[in-house]
Amino acid sequence: METIIWQWLLIIVSSLILFFLSPLAKNADQFFKANHKKKAPSALWLTGSLIISWIFAKSITNAANLGLDFGIVGGVAYAGYYLSFAVAGVLIYQLRVKGGFSSIHHFLTTRFGKGAMALFSILIAIRLFNEVWSNTMVIGNYFGDSGTAAYYWAILVFTSLTLAYAIKGGLSSSIFTDVIQMVLFSVLLIIILGAVFTKGDISVTEVALSGSWTFELGLNLFFAAIIQSFSYPFHDPVLTDRAFLSSPRVTRRSFLWASVLGAICIILFSVIGVYAQSEGMKGQAAVEVGKAFGVVILLVINFIMITSAASTLDSTFSSFSKLLAVDLKLGNNLTFGRLSMAIIAILGTIPVFLNAEILSATTISGTMVIGLTPVFLFWNLKVPKISFYLSVISGLVFGFLLLFNTFPEALILTKGRYADLLWVNVWGIATCIILYIAPLWIKR
Repeated sequence: METIIWQWLLIIVSSLILFFLSPLAKNADQFFKANHKKKAPSALWLTGSLIISWIFAKSITNAANLGLDFGIVGGVAYAGYYLSFAVAGVLIYQLRVKGGFSSIHHFLTTRFGKGAMALFSILIAIRLFNEVWSNTMVIGNYFGDSGTAAYYWAILVFTSLTLAYAIKGGLSSSIFTDVIQMVLFSVLLIIILGAVFTKGDISVTEVALSGSWTFELGLNLFFAAIIQSFSYPFHDPVLTDRAFLSSPRVTRRSFLWASVLGAICIILFSVIGVYAQSEGMKGQAAVEVGKAFGVVILLVINFIMITSAASTLDSTFSSFSKLLAVDLKLGNNLTFGRLSMAIIAILGTIPVFLNAEILSATTISGTMVIGLTPVFLFWNLKVPKISFYLSVISGLVFGFLLLFNTFPEALILTKGRYADLLWVNVWGIATCIILYIAPLWIKR
């Protein structure tokens, strides 16, 4: 009971502090572009914001659980997704400097028309919708079992408090609080790892040698993550919105640093799962390790979840607001921006009260957007508009084949968990690239 009281205090006090510290946006540039005194975010601020906005509650929970399942190989496999930052940093630099584009939507509308931009907008809106409930549910689980009153109240209070400071400053608030949350995350991670290596019966060598570097035990996921990193970042506006705030050079440097440092953070967090594996623990690795080390470490782990979930949630609210107001030009003003944040907070919380497992199966996964790979990788290739639709729609088809377990087994060339994920992506991306370029050959 005492632990729950401390958990409530952590949520309420930390959210109120962020609310009072957050800058108040007084114009659209501050709210949608994070301009402060007519200055864009520095490289340090942008790097910190990028890392923490992607180290969300769901991802560090997954990292710990993959450490539990596969040893350190699981953590490295999941960290493969952080190649996304490097890919996005380099390609968006080229889009801005060589192409002269001011946003992803500007690029897509110019090259492929308004229909392509509309389809892309639907994909990223679904992604943002999914981000809300998938992160808040992780917080709910620390307060009570799914479906209990404590579980629901924790989610509602946490979402409302995060929405309050996001509404206050928009993207300015998001980036400002991201830096505070990044510092907190780093300190809390050091405390947790310190407890694992001092109180736990495990050494750095044992952690480094844990797991097996085989396809069956982690490498299927690793290679799938690497392949998806060429499309995944472009359907995440939390990431791409930050690629157009500072100068192209500052942005590219920040994205490359975020790629390396973000991957390191994920691998280090997976050490919690490696320790859980060495102790024969079952279930949610982070929760079980927290319980094993006592109330203080459990609260530290809980706080790291709150910190990471809040950073993702406020970024999601800001990105949805910018999508509607700026990218889709529905109302570039503070009132509309704040109203759209409230709308995504309410809509994104509804699945919590439904069967979220069923809903999660229908959301746009990393596989469903593999059709974006050639669109951005070959951005400078002058292809007809039909190329966009052929590639993106075929990516969606492969995503649904994976979703409904209907991908031919003969085409899955490795064994073990995530083998289907890997090979659907291999064959899917090959198909998308061929279909993207094919109209160019036919034209000739």
